[in-house]
Amino acid sequence: MAKENGSRKKSWYSWYFEFNLLYRILIGLLVGIVLGLTLREKILWVAPFGDLFVRLLKMIMMPIILSTLIVGASSVSPANLGKVGLRIIILYLFTSALAVAIGLGMGAVFRPSAELAGFAEAAGREAASPSLAQTILAIIPTSVAQGIVNETILAVIFFALIFGIGISFLRVSPDERLKHAGGVLYTFFDGIAEVMMLIVKGIMQYAPFGVLALVAVVLASNGPKVIGALGVVTAACFAGYALHIVLVYFGLVKFYGRLNLGRYLMEAKDPFITGFVTRSSNGTLPVTMEAADRLGVPKTIYSFSLPLGATINMDGTAIYQGVCATFIALSVWGHGFNLTQMGIIIITATLASIGTAGIPGAGAIMLLLVLDSVGLPVMSGSAVAGAYALILGIDALLDMGRTALNVTGDLTCTTIVAKQMKQIDMSKW
Repeated sequence: MAKENGSRKKSWYSWYFEFNLLYRILIGLLVGIVLGLTLREKILWVAPFGDLFVRLLKMIMMPIILSTLIVGASSVSPANLGKVGLRIIILYLFTSALAVAIGLGMGAVFRPSAELAGFAEAAGREAASPSLAQTILAIIPTSVAQGIVNETILAVIFFALIFGIGISFLRVSPDERLKHAGGVLYTFFDGIAEVMMLIVKGIMQYAPFGVLALVAVVLASNGPKVIGALGVVTAACFAGYALHIVLVYFGLVKFYGRLNLGRYLMEAKDPFITGFVTRSSNGTLPVTMEAADRLGVPKTIYSFSLPLGATINMDGTAIYQGVCATFIALSVWGHGFNLTQMGIIIITATLASIGTAGIPGAGAIMLLLVLDSVGLPVMSGSAVAGAYALILGIDALLDMGRTALNVTGDLTCTTIVAKQMKQIDMSKW
């Protein structure tokens, strides 16, 4: 029987699941472009297949926010939230906020726009921007259930973080009853997060077909003029990546940490290249730890800060959010964001990064949150959905740069905190 099972032939479609997902999505994008340009109105019948993909993504958005943010916040033990923990978390969030701002800046400079059909309709539906005070107050929900139902992103994020921190304190309580309750709650939400990851993986298997359908409809309705905009989006993202490295990372090492920049670059290149090739922060973690060790960072610091950074520090993804959100706003509204909307994007992308890292399709999920927070929900059949599909089609290329930036940020912040605390071995510099 074992021999029979071992010699059983694979299903005829097994090659599809064995082929790299990012390449499949890219192929779906290219096929969608060809079909949209050649068949035009004859291909519009595929629109429901694209709408199905959008609805699947929207379906999982709120469960993912709640489960992953609660687990992410409750995973940080209060015992580690001493001098090292607070310093590294604050630095991670600070650099992430700067990254979103740089992404928005690159979007404002490059101004990528696809001039999609449906502009007038979408512009008419654009909601009036709330004041800064209203935005800040709206972060604290009066009803959590209402926030979830109405998809009030910042309110749900705030509650999830507070709830997760509460669980982290229960888990280390000296009271056995409270400790047990904290463990049960953590296991419950961790289980939900794992289930959601499985669902995301399943949805992403359908992504190539969803992208094909969405892009084909966009090209059939708008013609070839949208293709050039994707090149501008790519250029804006990589320009943002480079600028962030020079201004933020090099600035922290050279001027704030007063460390030898050449020595830092010699060790940082290994995790940078590995992250670029593998597109995985977690997969690059051993290489990043080795680089930190060679830079004289003690294991007591990097063994905590680097795994934490792989979870919550997503500077490259933050730049991607800023550029892509600007592209979609310009394509649909015909103009960019005001200062209040930029503030909302910075807050949303920074806080959401705590839980969404490590999830397959994390960039696409985070972009949904950012767009929702500024009144650009991805709705089936809308111009926003079409622009979103275009971004998803080139995500594989953008992911290489943002992952390299993510792991470099982890190493930079870890090195700076070790220098701040005077625990770095300066003999290695």
